[in-house]
Amino acid sequence: MQNIVLVDENDNVIGSETKEKCHDGKGILHRAFSVFIFNNKNQLLIHQRSGSKRLWPLYWSNTCCSHPSQNETYEEAGERRLKEELGISCPLKFLYKFQYQVPFKDIGSENEMCTVLIGKCDENPSSDPEEIADWKFIDLNELQKNIAENPDKYTPWFKMELERLLRDHRKDIGLE
Repeated sequence: MQNIVLVDENDNVIGSETKEKCHDGKGILHRAFSVFIFNNKNQLLIHQRSGSKRLWPLYWSNTCCSHPSQNETYEEAGERRLKEELGISCPLKFLYKFQYQVPFKDIGSENEMCTVLIGKCDENPSSDPEEIADWKFIDLNELQKNIAENPDKYTPWFKMELERLLRDHRKDIGLE
């Protein structure tokens, strides 16, 4: 198991630690990324996290989320994990970076410096069941309605990121 990159609040590398320790208690601030893939109908590819995930099992989330390795750019890491988790590939574009910390019950927490990446792809995924229980392309209006009606079925970072995408990055995702 590869260690996760630890960072300070300015995303400067300060070390590395195991994935488990990074997510224990309140978590240790580390690098992460979230990928949003849209198809040519401007539907978003979302996935349901595997039931074997320690944090937020079986919750719906954005296309792909993970952690870059020590010598990877966020874009390289995102493209690698898209291939590993979903069997798809496309170039990714950096949108923004933000920091958040969210606990999951009494099990652990996310404490991440997270980079949000977007891409376009019409391939149907071939998902890794260790990572993904289900997936679907969904219209953004339908997704917003589902989140409003069932907020507890979606990961907290996904809801934060989607809100900012729809507020600040409408042109980047093809809505303007």
